[in-house]
Amino acid sequence: MTSIKDDYLNYLSKFGQQEKRSMFGGTGIFINSAMFAIVTPTSMYIRGGNELDEKLIKSGCEKFRHIKKSKTATVNYYEIKTLFLTDQSQCDSFVEESIAFSCRDKNFRSSESNRRLRDLPNMRLTLERMVKKAGVLDVDTFFNAGAVNVFRRVCEHNGQELDHKLLWIFAGAIHGGHWQLLSEDHKRRLLDEYRQQTH
Repeated sequence: MTSIKDDYLNYLSKFGQQEKRSMFGGTGIFINSAMFAIVTPTSMYIRGGNELDEKLIKSGCEKFRHIKKSKTATVNYYEIKTLFLTDQSQCDSFVEESIAFSCRDKNFRSSESNRRLRDLPNMRLTLERMVKKAGVLDVDTFFNAGAVNVFRRVCEHNGQELDHKLLWIFAGAIHGGHWQLLSEDHKRRLLDEYRQQTH
Protein backbone atom coordinates (compact mmCIF):
# COMPACT_ATOMS: atom_id res chain seq x y z
CA MET A 1 0.00 0.00 0.00
CA THR A 2 1.42 3.38 -0.94
CA SER A 3 1.54 6.27 1.51
CA ILE A 4 0.06 9.72 0.84
CA LYS A 5 3.62 10.99 0.35
CA ASP A 6 4.21 8.31 -2.35
CA ASP A 7 1.03 9.46 -4.11
CA TYR A 8 2.34 13.03 -4.20
CA LEU A 9 5.79 11.94 -5.41
CA ASN A 10 4.21 9.77 -8.14
CA TYR A 11 2.02 12.67 -9.22
CA LEU A 12 4.97 15.08 -9.48
CA SER A 13 7.14 12.52 -11.30
CA LYS A 14 5.01 12.89 -14.45
CA PHE A 15 6.38 16.42 -14.96
CA GLY A 16 9.89 15.29 -15.92
CA GLN A 17 13.19 13.83 -14.75
CA GLN A 18 13.71 14.83 -11.11
CA GLU A 19 16.23 14.87 -8.29
CA LYS A 20 15.21 14.69 -4.63
CA ARG A 21 16.92 16.04 -1.50
CA SER A 22 15.97 16.39 2.17
CA MET A 23 14.79 19.96 2.74
CA PHE A 24 12.75 21.76 5.41
CA GLY A 25 11.84 18.52 7.16
CA GLY A 26 10.47 17.07 3.90
CA THR A 27 11.71 16.17 0.42
CA GLY A 28 12.74 18.91 -2.03
CA ILE A 29 11.96 18.07 -5.67
CA PHE A 30 14.25 19.48 -8.37
CA ILE A 31 14.14 19.61 -12.17
CA ASN A 32 17.41 20.68 -13.89
CA SER A 33 18.79 21.52 -10.40
CA ALA A 34 15.94 23.99 -9.81
CA MET A 35 13.80 23.21 -6.75
CA PHE A 36 10.08 23.63 -7.41
CA ALA A 37 8.29 21.46 -4.82
CA ILE A 38 8.43 20.22 -1.22
CA VAL A 39 6.71 16.97 -0.25
CA THR A 40 6.11 16.14 3.42
CA PRO A 41 4.54 12.96 4.84
CA THR A 42 1.12 14.66 4.80
CA SER A 43 1.17 17.29 2.05
CA MET A 44 2.81 18.84 -1.01
CA TYR A 45 3.82 22.37 -1.83
CA ILE A 46 4.98 24.14 -4.99
CA ARG A 47 7.11 27.21 -5.35
CA GLY A 48 5.38 30.49 -6.13
CA GLY A 49 6.83 33.35 -8.12
CA ASN A 50 5.57 36.55 -9.74
CA GLU A 51 1.90 36.20 -10.85
CA LEU A 52 1.76 32.58 -9.68
CA ASP A 53 1.74 33.77 -6.04
CA GLU A 54 -1.52 35.64 -6.55
CA LYS A 55 -3.14 32.74 -8.43
CA LEU A 56 -2.23 30.29 -5.64
CA ILE A 57 -3.48 32.64 -2.92
CA LYS A 58 -6.76 33.16 -4.82
CA SER A 59 -7.14 29.36 -5.01
CA GLY A 60 -6.89 29.21 -1.20
CA CYS A 61 -3.38 27.70 -1.07
CA GLU A 62 -1.61 28.35 2.24
CA LYS A 63 2.10 29.19 2.48
CA PHE A 64 4.47 26.51 3.75
CA ARG A 65 5.76 27.11 7.28
CA HIS A 66 8.88 25.40 8.54
CA ILE A 67 9.02 25.36 12.35
CA LYS A 68 12.57 25.33 13.70
CA LYS A 69 12.67 25.14 17.51
CA SER A 70 11.38 28.57 18.56
CA LYS A 71 11.23 30.12 15.07
CA THR A 72 8.81 29.65 12.20
CA ALA A 73 10.23 30.32 8.74
CA THR A 74 7.74 31.02 5.94
CA VAL A 75 9.09 30.20 2.50
CA ASN A 76 7.61 30.95 -0.90
CA TYR A 77 5.96 27.55 -1.35
CA TYR A 78 2.20 26.95 -1.33
CA GLU A 79 0.19 23.90 -0.32
CA ILE A 80 -1.63 22.30 -3.29
CA LYS A 81 -2.97 19.18 -1.54
CA THR A 82 -6.63 20.30 -1.75
CA LEU A 83 -6.24 21.42 -5.36
CA PHE A 84 -4.67 18.05 -6.21
CA LEU A 85 -7.80 16.30 -4.84
CA THR A 86 -10.43 18.67 -6.25
CA ASP A 87 -9.11 20.13 -9.53
CA GLN A 88 -6.30 18.13 -11.08
CA SER A 89 -6.12 20.10 -14.34
CA GLN A 90 -5.73 23.39 -12.47
CA CYS A 91 -3.17 21.71 -10.22
CA ASP A 92 -1.22 20.48 -13.30
CA SER A 93 -1.21 23.98 -14.73
CA PHE A 94 0.14 25.50 -11.50
CA VAL A 95 2.87 22.83 -11.21
CA GLU A 96 3.97 23.48 -14.82
CA GLU A 97 4.06 27.23 -14.16
CA SER A 98 6.06 26.66 -10.96
CA ILE A 99 8.61 24.48 -12.80
CA ALA A 100 8.98 27.04 -15.60
CA PHE A 101 9.50 29.87 -13.10
CA SER A 102 11.94 27.86 -10.93
CA CYS A 103 14.07 26.88 -13.95
CA ARG A 104 14.08 30.45 -15.31
CA ASP A 105 15.04 31.78 -11.89
CA LYS A 106 17.84 29.22 -11.50
CA ASN A 107 19.26 30.12 -14.93
CA PHE A 108 18.99 33.83 -14.14
CA ARG A 109 20.84 33.39 -10.85
CA SER A 110 23.53 31.19 -12.39
CA SER A 111 24.21 33.55 -15.26
CA GLU A 112 24.15 36.59 -13.00
CA SER A 113 26.28 35.17 -10.22
CA ASN A 114 29.21 37.40 -11.18
CA ARG A 115 27.17 40.57 -10.86
CA ARG A 116 27.55 43.11 -8.10
CA LEU A 117 24.66 44.32 -5.96
CA ARG A 118 24.82 47.77 -7.58
CA ASP A 119 24.19 46.14 -11.00
CA LEU A 120 20.75 44.83 -9.98
CA PRO A 121 17.64 46.78 -11.10
CA ASN A 122 16.88 49.79 -8.81
CA MET A 123 20.18 49.42 -6.94
CA ARG A 124 23.09 51.88 -6.96
CA LEU A 125 26.39 52.26 -5.15
CA THR A 126 24.93 53.95 -2.05
CA LEU A 127 22.34 51.16 -1.65
CA GLU A 128 24.99 48.49 -2.23
CA ARG A 129 27.06 50.00 0.61
CA MET A 130 24.01 50.20 2.88
CA VAL A 131 23.14 46.54 2.26
CA LYS A 132 26.74 45.38 2.72
CA LYS A 133 27.03 47.22 6.05
CA ALA A 134 23.97 45.23 7.18
CA GLY A 135 25.82 41.98 6.42
CA VAL A 136 24.44 41.16 2.94
CA LEU A 137 27.70 41.01 1.03
CA ASP A 138 26.86 39.63 -2.41
CA VAL A 139 24.11 39.02 -4.96
CA ASP A 140 23.60 35.36 -3.93
CA THR A 141 23.07 36.27 -0.27
CA PHE A 142 20.76 39.10 -1.33
CA PHE A 143 18.59 36.73 -3.43
CA ASN A 144 18.57 33.97 -0.82
CA ALA A 145 17.67 36.30 2.05
CA GLY A 146 14.80 37.89 0.11
CA ALA A 147 13.59 41.50 0.11
CA VAL A 148 11.89 41.40 3.53
CA ASN A 149 14.92 40.00 5.37
CA VAL A 150 17.34 42.39 3.65
CA PHE A 151 15.09 45.35 4.52
CA ARG A 152 14.80 44.16 8.14
CA ARG A 153 18.59 43.81 8.44
CA VAL A 154 19.18 47.28 6.99
CA CYS A 155 16.60 48.80 9.40
CA GLU A 156 18.19 46.99 12.36
CA HIS A 157 21.65 48.16 11.33
CA ASN A 158 20.39 51.75 11.09
CA GLY A 159 18.53 51.51 14.38
CA GLN A 160 15.23 52.68 12.89
CA GLU A 161 12.53 51.66 10.41
CA LEU A 162 13.39 53.16 7.03
CA ASP A 163 11.10 54.29 4.20
CA HIS A 164 9.09 51.30 2.91
CA LYS A 165 10.03 52.31 -0.63
CA LEU A 166 13.39 50.66 0.15
CA LEU A 167 11.55 47.34 0.64
CA TRP A 168 9.95 47.70 -2.82
CA ILE A 169 13.37 48.61 -4.30
CA PHE A 170 14.88 45.39 -2.92
CA ALA A 171 11.89 43.34 -4.14
CA GLY A 172 12.18 44.83 -7.64
CA ALA A 173 15.91 44.06 -7.67
CA ILE A 174 15.16 40.41 -6.88
CA HIS A 175 12.31 40.18 -9.42
CA GLY A 176 14.45 41.81 -12.10
CA GLY A 177 12.35 44.91 -12.73
CA HIS A 178 11.61 48.46 -11.64
CA TRP A 179 10.05 48.68 -8.18
CA GLN A 180 7.16 50.80 -9.51
CA LEU A 181 6.02 47.79 -11.57
CA LEU A 182 5.24 45.77 -8.41
CA SER A 183 1.48 45.41 -7.88
CA GLU A 184 -0.06 47.12 -4.84
CA ASP A 185 -1.09 43.66 -3.63
CA HIS A 186 2.49 42.41 -3.84
CA LYS A 187 3.80 45.47 -1.99
CA ARG A 188 1.19 45.03 0.74
CA ARG A 189 2.09 41.35 1.17
CA LEU A 190 5.78 42.23 1.53
CA LEU A 191 4.95 44.85 4.15
CA ASP A 192 2.66 42.42 6.04
CA GLU A 193 5.45 39.84 6.05
CA TYR A 194 7.92 42.43 7.37
CA ARG A 195 5.52 43.49 10.14
CA GLN A 196 4.91 39.87 11.17
CA GLN A 197 8.67 39.42 11.58
CA THR A 198 9.19 42.59 13.60
CA HIS A 199 6.13 42.77 15.88
